Amino acid sequence: MENNMLTKKESRMIKRQEKLDMREASARRKHVNRYALWGGMLAVLALFIFGVAKLAIYTGTHQTASLAVAVGGEDIFKGGADAKAVLVEYSDFQCPACARYAPMVKAAAEEFGSNIKVVYRHFPLNSIHKNADLAARAAESAGLQGKFWEMHDLIFENQSAWAESGSAEGIFTELAHGLGLNADKFKEDLASSRVKSAVNDDLRSGELSSVAGTPTFFLNGKIIPNPRSLDEFKKIISAELGK
Repeated sequence: MENNMLTKKESRMIKRQEKLDMREASARRKHVNRYALWGGMLAVLALFIFGVAKLAIYTGTHQTASLAVAVGGEDIFKGGADAKAVLVEYSDFQCPACARYAPMVKAAAEEFGSNIKVVYRHFPLNSIHKNADLAARAAESAGLQGKFWEMHDLIFENQSAWAESGSAEGIFTELAHGLGLNADKFKEDLASSRVKSAVNDDLRSGELSSVAGTPTFFLNGKIIPNPRSLDEFKKIISAELGK
């Protein structure tokens, strides 16, 4: 009968080899984990550098951007037609920040009167604001009946009511009715190619001017940082008027 029992010497050799194998496997795992860690850190570092570079490019472009399309006869404005200071705002009616800035812009326009020309240009962020384009067209349609700024104010004041509503058009029609507008003409203009083109033309001019968000302001053709208060807004405009 064949003896299958191991000698003590053979058992010790097998255990020693098992320990060596375990040490080698552990060492390999450590190397793999180390490489994975370094690889992850390098990937994060690369993404960080890429992000910083992109931010630097955007910031540099944004801070030095100029108005690509000059203010003309098609622009909606209030204030002095030949004012020394021309403020152009690119805005989205569904943008909460734009709603907060609207009273500030209105107060600045009233403060400087005929010394400033305030121009409103549409920049609906359609990818995130489903009713922004419709709101822009509602303001344009009201403008065709001489009530742009009145509708502008009402749309912002009632932003929470229509922003996510599936019946925003009905809300805008009610606002138009409250302003005494011809309802049939308002609805007709709302769907017209003329109004759609006016909104799209503003949007394209903003893209050409490197507008990336709303609100974005240009004063006499040069982009300015968004003022943090009405006083800061007035100081920026006053400084331009004093040149």
